[in-house]
Amino acid sequence: MNLREKTLAIRLTTPLTDNDIEKLKIGDNILLSGVIYTGRDAAHKRLHDLLKKGEPLPIDLQGAVIYYVGPAPAKPGYPIGSAGPTTSYRMDPFVPLMFQHGQKGMIGKGNRSEEVIATIKKFKGVYLAATGGVAALIAKSVKSMEIVAYEDLGPEAIRRLVVEDFPCIVANDCHGGDLFKEGIKKYQR
Repeated sequence: MNLREKTLAIRLTTPLTDNDIEKLKIGDNILLSGVIYTGRDAAHKRLHDLLKKGEPLPIDLQGAVIYYVGPAPAKPGYPIGSAGPTTSYRMDPFVPLMFQHGQKGMIGKGNRSEEVIATIKKFKGVYLAATGGVAALIAKSVKSMEIVAYEDLGPEAIRRLVVEDFPCIVANDCHGGDLFKEGIKKYQR
């Protein structure tokens, strides 16, 4: 495989399916389009509590991708402000139950716990890393945004984003691959 072949992006559209996810390997460049939801700690806690009580959720988790972000307010004429990823490990306690109920993907930054990696394998999910520090560039992929739940949380409210060619990288695949561990191994002496 030459460098050009490796850098070509795989285009995916949400909601994600097992078939979409089974083809992915760590390090794959992804351009994601469709609907994704935003959510951070407080929103995840509320969703998790609803699931534990058997109550309906304000979003459909089937094949869903949740982006760990608290976007900045939008400038006039734009759907969203800067939208860089937040550190993902804070959502780790909520991932197993949410994947059990149909969630397929997450977007954030930083490595994940062994429990989350096992959950990704078990439920054929994927963890996608977005590049930190390029929040304004990422925001250009967002074509529309609406708050769909927990408006009282301000920037951490759940938003429904329609994205086109949202750039990310497969950090954990459903085959047990972990880009963070493999990256360290590759450059260790």
